[in-house]
Amino acid sequence: MAGIEDPVGAGTLDWQVLPGRPALTEVPGVDGIAGACAWLSRSAPELRRALRQFGAVYLRGLPMSTVEDFARVRDVLITESTPYREKATPRSDFGDGVFSSTDLPASQPIHMHNENSYTLTFPGLLLFGCLTAPREGGATPVADCRKVLAALPATTVRRMREVGWLLTRSYSEYISTDWRTAFATGDEAEVERYCKENLIAHEWQPDGNLRTSQRRPGIISHPVTGEQVWFNHLAFWNEWSLDEELRQTLVDEFGRDRLPFNTSLGDGVPLTAEELAQILAAYDAATVRQPWQPGDLLVVDNILTAHGRDAFQGDRRIVVAMGEPVELTDCRPTVEPAAAFADVADLADLADLADLADLAD
Repeated sequence: MAGIEDPVGAGTLDWQVLPGRPALTEVPGVDGIAGACAWLSRSAPELRRALRQFGAVYLRGLPMSTVEDFARVRDVLITESTPYREKATPRSDFGDGVFSSTDLPASQPIHMHNENSYTLTFPGLLLFGCLTAPREGGATPVADCRKVLAALPATTVRRMREVGWLLTRSYSEYISTDWRTAFATGDEAEVERYCKENLIAHEWQPDGNLRTSQRRPGIISHPVTGEQVWFNHLAFWNEWSLDEELRQTLVDEFGRDRLPFNTSLGDGVPLTAEELAQILAAYDAATVRQPWQPGDLLVVDNILTAHGRDAFQGDRRIVVAMGEPVELTDCRPTVEPAAAFADVADLADLADLADLADLAD
């Protein structure tokens, strides 16, 4: 048990830190959701300190069984909500800033990622609340991005520091998310305005669909602790993360440059399957998980910690709130964000020819 001293009188929370499991503390007996919120308010400073140490913490035993209960808990721990921008996966909106976790098929695991790493403002804090625990599987694994960065091959880290990463999206009404849903508007001019303000290159296709691309830093520093972390969706949306049969079908149908999602390092050079496997291995080595129980609350520092989802069986109802927005500019990015499609002309802004030849080697 690891105790964290609390100088402001909220008591000392005892953290269970077991191999393969995230830090967890048991909530003492409280009088309903009002009592739970009072306890959370007293314990909030200590929880924040624990987050800086562990990156993510579980609170077990909250009398939380409804969306309304979760919203009350959220209001104690999150002082400013963060909107869900550039939507990429389906979610149910329960109102008042409470969403479902990603509504993808139960059999489909979700790779590790930091929420909204591709936007210029992203949530600093995530809350996951368990209202119904699945019969089997369905954990929300978390990975310390400080450890991920330390475990990656030096060549991959160097390239990311120098050139960042590229995300290219091809929106469609039939595959993935359409642009109207993603940008929450049917006004093309409004989409173009958003893209311009948020450094996203865009082009309208002959069929009326949208294609976008944005370069982002993949290594940033936590604005409070100053620690550098691996912070991106590079592996999450890379073509090699797809099931091989599905990947080949999509590549044959659309080509690599028109996949619903694809990523590369910021120099535009595609990842190899081997490079993707090395990144996934670094995530795996840093990943811990805790089976859900009703009333559990998972609190995640979205910069220090990536999260995902295990496949599951049975009903699973995990609700999510995002808050404490952070500006990318406050995180000392190693690469400036830019609107850019991956073509040779873009490379001149990133490195000289000698550097590019070195990267190619």
